[in-house]
Amino acid sequence: MQRCKGFAMKVLVIGSGGREHALAWALARSKRVTEVVCAPGNGGIAQVARLAPVVLSDLDSMVELALREQPAMVVVGPELPLALGLVDALTERGLRVFGPTQAAAMLETSKSFAKRFLQRHQIPTANYAVCTSAADVEKALELFHAPIVVKADGLAAGKGVVICQTRRAALEAAQGLFSGELLGADGERQVVVEEFLTGDEVSFLCLCDGKTALPLAAAQDHKRIGEGDTGPNTGGMGVYSTDSILDAEMRQWLVRHVAEPTLRGMAAEGAPFQGVLYIGLMMTPRGPQVLEFNARFGDPETQAILARLESDLADALDAAIDGRLAGITLRWKPGASVCVIASSGGYPGSYETGKPIHGLDEAARVEGVVVFHSGTSRRASELVTSGGRVLGVTATAGDLREALSRAYEAMSRIQFDGIYFRRDIAHRALGK
Repeated sequence: MQRCKGFAMKVLVIGSGGREHALAWALARSKRVTEVVCAPGNGGIAQVARLAPVVLSDLDSMVELALREQPAMVVVGPELPLALGLVDALTERGLRVFGPTQAAAMLETSKSFAKRFLQRHQIPTANYAVCTSAADVEKALELFHAPIVVKADGLAAGKGVVICQTRRAALEAAQGLFSGELLGADGERQVVVEEFLTGDEVSFLCLCDGKTALPLAAAQDHKRIGEGDTGPNTGGMGVYSTDSILDAEMRQWLVRHVAEPTLRGMAAEGAPFQGVLYIGLMMTPRGPQVLEFNARFGDPETQAILARLESDLADALDAAIDGRLAGITLRWKPGASVCVIASSGGYPGSYETGKPIHGLDEAARVEGVVVFHSGTSRRASELVTSGGRVLGVTATAGDLREALSRAYEAMSRIQFDGIYFRRDIAHRALGK
């Protein structure tokens, strides 16, 4: 298939959340993109893309759709299709795909693989132990001081990390992961016990073509459900992006000492990484430490980051597929962006869906605001909730305070039964 540089193209985005809405929105703004198809999409994505039915856990259905659509580029959003090997399957059939192979995606799909990889390649990370039984955990805990972090080894939709204040609590958390009680799955075969790190958490994302890492604007996520960073972890309740999160010197250090060694290491191990390398960092007193890798765009980081991107996203992704990132420079809006998540009452636990949503048109009239949909669907003529995280109210402005003001003004205009959102996004940055 011919390269897309200089050609108009149809793009297929795989996924159904706020991240995919932001990707579809940014790609639809490209002068080269003639059509965006999103599969399966959601009620909001339908405003910027044609939706196509697909089951994200069914590899064959995704492959069949892509072959039927014959897009010039496929962009894979969520982690599950990557874990299933969608990129491998589509590439084998001659399609151009932005995203890592199944082997390269192990940086995200297996925490134990990622921790051992970091150790092999001398990339800074917290001390850890990989355990395969409660007895292993009990023995490993003797090496750690509380608080202690216990992580599920596999995919957990952002909810597989438990911070424990005592060794007993850590053991109970590990037992809950092994049994499946904590995540409602079959149970983990392995868990990772990890040193608790203190400092500012930063999301550092890079576009990668196997050799070159091109950094995106940095962001800071808010994982906990409660204000003041309390309560259980979620998929993310809000995020902000400013140039001041990481200065130019630190960005370059992270590229040279974390991103590039990761690309060299994956290539040396036979799994070159092409796609988005999401590096979750803790900026500790002893320097940056890698908390985790994701093998795709973050959610809600993507909403805030792409709201600031002035360059053509299609050009950048095209260059990554072709191995041309070394010659690409990205332009960014100065100032700040914020994404505040509106969730269903009860999330990240049980919650009800099907609640009518009102006020979206009024919210979109606020200057600098775009409302990205995470969990919405159409029911007859109305838009209703269909997930735990429902909307990502995203605003840009010349500074962080104004971006926050715009986002919360827009949020005040949105209503649905049980709506919940944090009112303290970026509180640490404002406190400084």
